[in-house]
Amino acid sequence: MNLFAVSFFGHREVDDPFVIEQQLEAIIRELLHTKEYVEFLVGRDGEFDQLVSSTVRRCKRTIRDDNSSLVLVLPYMTAEYRNNEQSFHEYYDEIEICLESAEKHFKSAHQVRNRSMVDRSDLVIFCVEHDSGGAYQTMRYAKKAGAKIMNLPDVPR
Repeated sequence: MNLFAVSFFGHREVDDPFVIEQQLEAIIRELLHTKEYVEFLVGRDGEFDQLVSSTVRRCKRTIRDDNSSLVLVLPYMTAEYRNNEQSFHEYYDEIEICLESAEKHFKSAHQVRNRSMVDRSDLVIFCVEHDSGGAYQTMRYAKKAGAKIMNLPDVPR
């Protein structure tokens, strides 16, 4: 089976969530129709992550749900996950704790997790609107690593 991995990164707050959601839906729809199996890798660190997760779930429900998985990648074991494990497993198809980042100091764990996600992705989708923050740092890393990237605010609407 040909696995196509896509990871998503964005700022905690999204300026125009309706437009971003439309862009995400078009991309996810295309991937579900054209790829044999898609692994959607997401975090849970802000508005963009929640927008991605809800859009993937909706597309799986309305378009096709037999060739993809929504995978939450945590940088380390969190109290939120530990205390709500059943709810997490009902929402996400899979939950992973990134081994590389789980062993790091919590202040650097998110960036280590993000780089690990980029390294295993065939496509990395960003929603980066300013030149600061973790998502911006991850986008710089992805460019330097030669990853195939797409930044939604730069895509013609």
